Amino acid sequence: MNAPFSGLELLPTAVAVLDADLVVRYVNPAAESLLATAVKGLLGQPFVPLFDEQSELAKTLADALASHWDYSAQSLTFLRPGHEPLALVAMVAHIALPGTPLLVELRPIEQQLRIAREERMVDQQAANRELIRNLAHEIKNPLGGLRGSAQLLERELDKAELKEYTQVIIKEADRLQALMDRLLTPHRTPRLAPLNVHEILERVRSLILAEFSEGIAIRRNYDVSVPELIGDKEQLIQAILNIARNAAQALRAGRAAGVGPARGTIEFRTRIARQVTIVRRRHRLALELQVIDDGPGVAEDIRDKIFNPLVSGREGGSGLGLSLAQTFVQYHQGMIECDSRPGRTVFTILLPLG
Repeated sequence: MNAPFSGLELLPTAVAVLDADLVVRYVNPAAESLLATAVKGLLGQPFVPLFDEQSELAKTLADALASHWDYSAQSLTFLRPGHEPLALVAMVAHIALPGTPLLVELRPIEQQLRIAREERMVDQQAANRELIRNLAHEIKNPLGGLRGSAQLLERELDKAELKEYTQVIIKEADRLQALMDRLLTPHRTPRLAPLNVHEILERVRSLILAEFSEGIAIRRNYDVSVPELIGDKEQLIQAILNIARNAAQALRAGRAAGVGPARGTIEFRTRIARQVTIVRRRHRLALELQVIDDGPGVAEDIRDKIFNPLVSGREGGSGLGLSLAQTFVQYHQGMIECDSRPGRTVFTILLPLG
């Protein structure tokens, strides 16, 4: 091992170190893996000709050498004989090592796009929560007055058929009150304790099968080696239940519309993910929990908005289930993603384990 670069050996990110002539003097194991090229095929090679964007890359590296500044987010295409070109994002940093002044970090562009998408989702969720919280507070006060006035009016009415109208007002006020309470409840601090994720999934499974007793099967695909995680049991149950209930409702609606299988399937899948980045934080281990269904899929017009409050693909839906699920998962430093097409919808929850 080259002593000056020993600290780079364990990095999960691919890095290459260049000399002043822009020749590769070191690559770490992650770079070998990413580029699918053995170290002996990279060391001593001019760095710029390895990529398609040679003139832009050469200028960037020359500027970094001349001015000792760091440059980030240059798109590159790595040319691999016998393989498809590999799209990458490169970050260039000037380092204080004699003879090897430049360090280049390489990431697959898909990973960079995912990180940016996660950051946008976190910012959007924070804004949504604040907006909904303010709205809920504003709505709760007049709701109480509305309900009280309807009750007073009901006492003055003699005809039973007129009282039906006041009952409608009271019941709708109660429904909206319950909705506002649901919007405000996620803001309590999580109660953290060691948890077995499979016990949580079994609880959710029993609740879904009790609510949707016909036409749905739930398949377990568990990795029993998944360690305990630290979390709030009730919040995680509610988050996964909201996702699973969404899946079950989509399966039932698809069956009623003649779309999808007569007996739908939901799969609970758990795996260990290693060296995972969740919103720019690197985690040695993470839980990858997936809820997979074979229903009609998420409508294309709301696919990018399903985690926003009050967005629902189901008639009569409140549009809060997935928003609350995202909120609870984010309280655990995690993230939810959705990939959907007709016949297969996958909600993936990533939760850090270490």
